[in-house]
Order: sequence, then structure tokens, then C-alpha cells
Amino acid sequence: MSDEIAGVILAGGLARRMGGGDKGLRTLGGEPILSRIIDRTRGQVGPLALNANGDPARFAEYDLPVLPDVVDGFAGPLAGVLTGLEWAAREAPQCEWVATFPSDAPFLPKDLVERLSRAIDAEGADMACAQSGGRDHPVIGLWPVSLAADLRRAMVDEDIKKVDRWTGRFRLAVAAFETEPFDPFFNANRPEDLDEAARILALAE
Repeated sequence: MSDEIAGVILAGGLARRMGGGDKGLRTLGGEPILSRIIDRTRGQVGPLALNANGDPARFAEYDLPVLPDVVDGFAGPLAGVLTGLEWAAREAPQCEWVATFPSDAPFLPKDLVERLSRAIDAEGADMACAQSGGRDHPVIGLWPVSLAADLRRAMVDEDIKKVDRWTGRFRLAVAAFETEPFDPFFNANRPEDLDEAARILALAE
């Protein structure tokens, strides 16, 4: 674990494809997906928070700070990244980096943050995201807190909402992960994905 890296689980979306509600509170193997994500990420970072809108009481059992988006209008995962960066700058000044994790990916690698950090160092990059099967995962990333003000300007003044539009301005490293025996970044977006997640769970445990 690096005490200089904060972690934020991104749960600020509307989960339309899942039929609404919180994807992370859907159960997998008798346990909420969010619980599995916390178990897999808590040891990789120092402070850990949850980015979510609405009543924070529904997450009370997790004993994590719940951070509503600092940009109005459900502006997407980039708003969650900005929320995490500004939270870390304010509440965890020892942290120079924020790692972000989706709230619907129950099989995240336990060496994810370490490998993102190594990719940044190896490439002299500004930030990093994960990749699997030749596909980038823009919201599974490691972000410098020092760019919080730049991101706020991009979102508020330029109305930038897409992660790739902003990260394209910087040197982005990619940490590639194998997809066998399963893709560690499989995400449960739709109700039918929970069946596939159950199949993967048997391989993962």
C-alpha cells in the first residue's frame, strides 16, 4: 500500500443499463459488488473514498467518506475524477496521486495501482490507465492531484465531459493486463452481466 496514493471508487452514475439504482449494491456470490471492490482495493491505497450522488446513508455500512460530484448534472466519470482530486487535495494533502476504480468491476487486480504507477515511471508519463484485451479503460486510472485545477477548468469552462478528450492533452501511460482466465476489468453493466460475473467468480476464487 502507498500512503501517498488516495483511492476513489466511482459510483456517481445513473446505472441506466442496469435499470437504475447502485450497481455496486447488486449482489454477487451473496456479497455486494461494492464490498468485493473495497476488499480488492483497500490494501492498494491510503485514504479511500466513494464518489456517489444522492443519499449517502445507503453506504453507511462501508464507513467511507461519500463524495457527491463537485460538478452538477451527472457529468459522468470525469466529474468523479475531479471530485476525487479535489477531495485528496483538501483532506489528504500527503497524497500526490488518486487511483480511481469503477463500482461495477468486482475482479480488479490486487496489483492494479502498483502497475499503473510503474507504467507512469517507465514512460515518464503524466497519468495512467488500465488496458485489457487491447481496450483501454479510461476511468481505471492513476491521476496527479496537481492537475485538479486544470481538470476543473476543462470541465467548467470548456464543458469537457469525455475522459479521453482531457487525457489526450497529456502523456498517458497504459498498464496492460492479461484476459486469461478472465478479464480482470469485467464490469456488470446490465442485469444479464451478473450471470457472467457468477461464472467468473468461480474461476477467481
